[in-house]
Amino acid sequence: MGALRSRIVGVGAFLPERVLTNDELARQVDTTDAWIVERTGIRQRHIVSESQRTSDLAIGAAERALAAAGLSGRDLDLIVLATATPDNTFPATATRVQAALGMTRGAAFDVQAVCSGFLYAISVADNFIKAGQVRTALVIGAETFSRILDWNDRGTCVLFGDGAGAVVLRAEEGRGDNSDYGILSTHLHSDGRHYNLLHVDGGPSSTQTVGHLRMEGREVFRHAVVNLASVVQEALDANGFKPTDLDWIVPHQANRRIIEGTARKLGLGLDKVVISVDRHANTSAASVPLALAEAVGDGRIRPGQLVLLEAMGGGFTWGAALVRF
Repeated sequence: MGALRSRIVGVGAFLPERVLTNDELARQVDTTDAWIVERTGIRQRHIVSESQRTSDLAIGAAERALAAAGLSGRDLDLIVLATATPDNTFPATATRVQAALGMTRGAAFDVQAVCSGFLYAISVADNFIKAGQVRTALVIGAETFSRILDWNDRGTCVLFGDGAGAVVLRAEEGRGDNSDYGILSTHLHSDGRHYNLLHVDGGPSSTQTVGHLRMEGREVFRHAVVNLASVVQEALDANGFKPTDLDWIVPHQANRRIIEGTARKLGLGLDKVVISVDRHANTSAASVPLALAEAVGDGRIRPGQLVLLEAMGGGFTWGAALVRF
C-alpha cells in the first residue's frame, strides 16, 4: 500500500456583489486610476455589504467547492479556515461554517497567517490526511479586509478587497514518487523580525480595538520577491522539478509588480502565471484559492498539470504547495 496523498477534488469561490472601481476610490481619497494601475495592476475590488461577514463569504465558497466535488458537509471530517478577519474574537469562524454546511462530526478551526493563510491551512489539512486522521477536508481562505482598512490612507486602502475561495481534499493512495496526483509537498516559513512592516495597529489584548492595517510597502515588496522565489525553488527542488516543468504558478495576488518580479527570478513567462489581481485586488488568505478557482473553472488548469501555489503575508509568513491536478 502506497502513502496517502491529498487530492484536490473540488474548488469554489465567492465574491461580494459590490464592485469598487479605482475611479470610485479616487472620489474618496487622493489617488487616480492611472496611479493605482501603474503601481499595482489593480483596477477594481469586491467589497462586502454592511450585513455580510467573513463566514458568509466562506460558506458561499465552501458550498461551491463541495458541489464541484459532488459532496456535502456531511462527508467532511475537517474544516480548516484561514482568515485574519474572523467574525468574532472567538469562537472560530470555521465552526459557523461547519454548522451552516450541516457537518456534525470531525473538527473545524481557524488558522491565521494573513496572506499566507491558505498555504498554512492547506498544509495543516494535508498533514492530517497523510497521517490517516481524516479522509475528506475542506480548506477555505476568506477575508473581509475592507473592515480593517483606513480609507483615508491611499497607500493601503487601494490595495485590498474581500472574498473567499475553497478547496476540497480527499485521501488517495499514492505511488510514492513525483508522478503522483495531489499535493506533492508543502513548505512554510516565517520571520517575526519583520512583524512591524505589515500589521494591524489594534487587537483584543493590546488596545481592545480592531485597528487598521499599516504597511511599509517598499520593504514588503523587497522581501516578497526574494522570499517567494526562494520558496518556489524549495518546493521544486524537494520534488526533483525545474521551473520549466511547471504548467502554472498560482501566486498570492498582492501586486502585479511582485508577481512579475517573482516570475522573472524563476525565468518564467507570465503565460504560466494565473493573475486575477486586476479584478480582485489583494484578498489576503482568499487570494490564492480565488485565483485557483478561476483558472480551474475556465479550463486553464487541467487534470495532470503541475501547479505551484505560493504566498507571502504579514509576520512575515510565506509558503508554497506543489500540486499535480
